[in-house]
Amino acid sequence: MVNTNRLYDWGRLVLCNMIWGSQFVVWKIVQRQAGPVFAALFPITLATLLLVPVVHRERRKAAKGDDRAAPAPWKDIPQFILIGVCGQVLAQLFVAWGVRFTLASNAALLALGIPIFTAIMAYIFLGERMTPVRWFSFALAIAGVVECSGIRWGEVNLTGSKFLIGNLMLLIAMNASAFYNTYSKRLLRRYSPLEVLFRSYCVVVVVLLPIAILTEAATFRNILHFIPAVWLGFFLLAAFQYFLAMLMFLSVLSRLDATQAGLSTYLISFFGLIVAFIVLHERLTKFMIFGGLLVLASTLLVTIYEGKEKPQPAASAVR
Repeated sequence: MVNTNRLYDWGRLVLCNMIWGSQFVVWKIVQRQAGPVFAALFPITLATLLLVPVVHRERRKAAKGDDRAAPAPWKDIPQFILIGVCGQVLAQLFVAWGVRFTLASNAALLALGIPIFTAIMAYIFLGERMTPVRWFSFALAIAGVVECSGIRWGEVNLTGSKFLIGNLMLLIAMNASAFYNTYSKRLLRRYSPLEVLFRSYCVVVVVLLPIAILTEAATFRNILHFIPAVWLGFFLLAAFQYFLAMLMFLSVLSRLDATQAGLSTYLISFFGLIVAFIVLHERLTKFMIFGGLLVLASTLLVTIYEGKEKPQPAASAVR
């Protein structure tokens, strides 16, 4: 019998990645008039402001007995700074800069590493281990995402000096994303998804704001001249990518292993293709659709089937 709670979590992961898959088209729109750092900072700032009343309401409820939303003890503040800087900030900055110095095929290939890096960090930080079901799901997902990602293998060049800086930046960004997904789970044991997201976003805003001012001052001067499409793009990024999708993902992460939740990010490539086909009329082949279905099947397998028998943590893992 299918566990309805697991099915619900799988559906939320699919919806999260559907939202994240649309971000590439939206980023193209907002960067018509904004630099890459500002394009990340502005919607995160808006999302942080959207979180303020929601967090305030949760804290009022916490005062009545739910200590998961209580103010963070001083000993936990460095951990929020850690996931904010080493997770969100590094991921945002190095993706924005890295894609400028390397090939799209290199970027697509390196993106395959996020769930793998997540699995490694989940073993180190959380004691999670790989199971036969997870290995099979990873193989299925990688085959599917390679099929639908449109990687041009003849163009891939990960070691050439011309693209080395860009490749290294993207590699750092992928590891930073995996680190945020993994280390956040430790904090989710004591704090609600709302609190973890809000506090990490506050760190991002504080760190990225001076960087954006120093590197993209012209964008700030041009704010009043943004066209409606750019404003709409910023709103969509803030409300859906950085607010709704992240809350859903962290909520599911509080119940699933980081390795299971991380595997779902392979769906981003597939949904990105669907949105690009609908909005930009880019190419969509039957092989891409087949690859997307493989990835969908792999996430369903690792989320629902494996949930029937949860693996025990590795004894030698760091706590």
